[in-house]
This record gives sequence, C-alpha cells and structure tokens, in this order.
Amino acid sequence: MATANGKNTDAPADEELSFYEDEENLKKLCDFLRGKEGPAVREAIEMDKRVHYLKGEKLVNFLVEPKKGTKWPSNLPRFKTRQEAIAVCKDLCKYHFIHRSEKRGKGDLVVSRNRDFDESGYFTWLYEGDKTFSHMMTTLLIGGFLFCTCFPIWPNFLKVFVWYMSVSLLIFIFFLVTFRGVMFMFIWILGFDCWFLPNLFDETLSFVDSFKPVISWEKTKSGQLPYRIGVAVAFFSFCYWAVTQPSEFDGFKQAQVDFIKDLYEGTLLSDMSQKDKENIDKPKMPSLDDLLKNLDSEDESEDPLSEEEQVDSMLDKLMDEEEDIDEDEE
Repeated sequence: MATANGKNTDAPADEELSFYEDEENLKKLCDFLRGKEGPAVREAIEMDKRVHYLKGEKLVNFLVEPKKGTKWPSNLPRFKTRQEAIAVCKDLCKYHFIHRSEKRGKGDLVVSRNRDFDESGYFTWLYEGDKTFSHMMTTLLIGGFLFCTCFPIWPNFLKVFVWYMSVSLLIFIFFLVTFRGVMFMFIWILGFDCWFLPNLFDETLSFVDSFKPVISWEKTKSGQLPYRIGVAVAFFSFCYWAVTQPSEFDGFKQAQVDFIKDLYEGTLLSDMSQKDKENIDKPKMPSLDDLLKNLDSEDESEDPLSEEEQVDSMLDKLMDEEEDIDEDEE
C-alpha cells in the first residue's frame, strides 16, 4: 500500500511476517509463549496424555495485545494487526507446534480432523519448549540415585556427615512442628486462628508456594469457647506440675538431652547388627574359649555317681585288668 509521498506502509508488516517464516524464529516465539510470560493455558487429557491447550482467540489476542506487565522479548517483532497474528498462528499449525482439538467433555480433548487455524477453535500445544533444563535435572536425578545406591562404599567421613545432616533435619522438623502447634494453641485460646506457614504441608502446592503466606490470621468460629477453656485448663495444669515437681521434670528434660546425644553419637542402637553384617562372609568357627565353655557345660550336665556305683566301677576295672594280664601270660 502506497501513500501520497510514495512510501510503502506495508513494508514493516512484510518484514515481520518474513521473520516468522523461518522455523527457528517460530521456535523462539514458542519459547516465549510457553514461558511464564506467555498466555494462560488449561490442562486436559488427550490420547491418555496430559496436555495444555487454549482457545485460538486468546492466542491471537495475546499476540496483538499482551497482558499488562508482559515483557515482550526484544529479539521478536511485535504484531500490529490481528491478520498478522492469525497468519503466524497458521504457521504454528503448519509446523506442528500446535494442533487443533475438540472438546469431548470436561477436561477431555480429542484431535480434530480440521487442521486449519480458527479463532473459535481449541488448540493443544505440541511444542514442549527448551528441554535443556529438563535433561539436566534428569541427569542429576539419575546421578543422585546411583550415588545413594553406592552408600556402602562411601568413605566414613561422608557417612558421618550424612548421619549428622539427617539427625539435624529430623530435630529441626520436630521443633518446627512443635513451635507451630504451641503458637497456634496460645493464640487459639485467645479466640483467633493463627498459623505459622499454614501451607507448609500442603502437597498440592509447589515448593515455593508452600511457604506462602508466612502467617495466617483469622477469628475462630463460634461455639469453640468450651474447648478453648478446657485446653487452657489442661495446659496451665501441666505448667503448674512442671514448676512444682522440678525433680521429675528435670529428669524428663535430661532424658531428652541424652536421647539427642545418643542420636548424634550413633549409640542409640546396638552395634551388634553392624558387626554381623561386616562378618557375614567369614566362616563361623568356634574359638578356644567357646570350646572350653562347652566342655565345662558338658561336665556339669553329667550326674555324679553314688558310692555303690563308684565301688562297682572300680571292681569292674580290676576284673578287666586281671583278664588282660591272664591273656598276656597265655
């Protein structure tokens, strides 16, 4: 299209379209669309596989006018009109970055026979983005698994380090849970529900979201006053017992300190099982002490002879000796 000055206003648009005709540049655009700054997608099941999809109209709207706060990559040209965005979306279908799907039910998709791009249709992402990070994490996972399976041949200092780390993590989690519970109980008695890291054990959230928010605060529901009074009486009764019976409570505290020391020193369990495991390939031969003990036990188990039996035994021995002498003389 030419203006009165003879300048072609379609030149920038043609340059943008020619830029996205290159498949590598389309990959760069898809990396952006599949990233955190890209358009919102939904999850569904298609051909027994979990996929992400979005409506064609939303994809075109995002390309023409991204959501507020989106940082468009500087190496990608912007789209001026919907026609330009639709043309690029058709190329995405052509190069199989996306394909058209049909809804068969809630969260259930099926591949559509119609392959053309249409703003009213639903399109499933086939392009999964850059796999470098995924491959790196898979390699680390396999390496970590092999490293753990080689635990028996680890050097001793590394085994001790892992033991200390495990015990420290166990104690930290125990005290964290105890602190959260005690804090909640104190404030709950006053009529409020307050949790420190309320989503800490929510398995449906990601690792980062499990620490959000740090504290939750809301008023308790009506009808809990009797329970709060009962818990307060029980707790302060325990505190009174701990103060008035210092010897028993001090013994309880000392037992916990000894327990933690045994954990770190590795003396909580007997070492006999470890010795048996180390000597599993050695032949089990009785020692001299074991043989002497067995002989002593056998001697003790024999019943002593009476006097008559001893006399009869002596006479039998004499008769046997006389018979042996007569045989020798003959």
